Amino acid sequence: MTERLYYNDGYLREFRARVTRSEDGGRRVYLDRTAFYPSSGGQPFDLGTLGGIRVVEVADEVERIAHLLEAPLPAGEVEGAIDWPRRYDHMQQHTGQHLLSAVFEELYQIRTLSFHMGAQTSTIDLSAAAIDPSQVEQVEQRCAEIVAEAHPVTISYEDAGAAAGLRKESQRSGTLRIVSIEGVDRSACGGTHVRSTAELGPILIRKIEKIRGNLRVEFVCGLRALRQARADYRALSAIARTLSAPLERAPELVASQSEHLKHLEKTAHRLGIELATREGRELHASGQRRVTQRGPIDEAMRARAQAFVAGGGAVFLAVSDDPPAVLLAVSPDAGVNAGERVKAAVTAVGGRGGGNPGMAQGSAPSAEALKQVLEQLS
Repeated sequence: MTERLYYNDGYLREFRARVTRSEDGGRRVYLDRTAFYPSSGGQPFDLGTLGGIRVVEVADEVERIAHLLEAPLPAGEVEGAIDWPRRYDHMQQHTGQHLLSAVFEELYQIRTLSFHMGAQTSTIDLSAAAIDPSQVEQVEQRCAEIVAEAHPVTISYEDAGAAAGLRKESQRSGTLRIVSIEGVDRSACGGTHVRSTAELGPILIRKIEKIRGNLRVEFVCGLRALRQARADYRALSAIARTLSAPLERAPELVASQSEHLKHLEKTAHRLGIELATREGRELHASGQRRVTQRGPIDEAMRARAQAFVAGGGAVFLAVSDDPPAVLLAVSPDAGVNAGERVKAAVTAVGGRGGGNPGMAQGSAPSAEALKQVLEQLS
């Protein structure tokens, strides 16, 4: 059995231990005691070194903890060192999650269903279908108040049958490890935590999205929140400079420019269709009756084809090389059924397609197959 030093001291950065078992040529090591936290409860594993060898993963095997190393570790006594910046970040995020979940429940009776800590942001899933933006602001405000009040965060061990006042009832029996934020929250948890809410720094909610009828809340705490706020400020400042506008007016101007761009795109699309239609008519007026064009098979190409065959006695073949595809348009008096021709040609090479007698489209599985399709349609 591995003694879990992090249970009682999340601030322990260095420790000595004895190798009790090695596997995989000394790259998978078990110790009599460890300060390395394994992936558990939504919190990722610690990194660091054992005997100067880099630890690349830590796995919880119920009674013992496996340390996966970059290179073999000799048996005997070993010095362990935790990657402290990573550990402390995890402590901030995990304690911040306890606080955030407790506040959601305190203010709006919304329960937390699950927690995940990522490398950049963390998330909690809430048992709610929707939440108002003003409520989110109230949650952030309440969290900030509790952070400023420096509530102690303590660890205790209690019998599962006697443990009362837990935010979420535990399904475990025996002794529970309880993490308490004084006057705010009590939760059964095996993770690492800071000693006071004052160490959390700001808690910022970044995004809320619907997930299978519930809400997923993305958030950052502490130094992550500071880094994210700086990044947001740099991004917003760059946008403001591009618009030659004050920072506070940037969102308004971006929205205005976006609407203007949508209008321009619609106008460009309409003019493109009108131009393609005119080109199709001019092709027919020039005396041509059979045309092959290469390029994207889009609305413009279809408009050009329709305008060309509308003049009568005409056939228009469009060819796309990437992805391999064809479009065939024919006049009613051309004596050709476009749908039947295209379907037969692409089906013969394992492609798909079809349409009506006047216009049809199909795809080919490869460039070589496209050549065979064109031979059939020529």
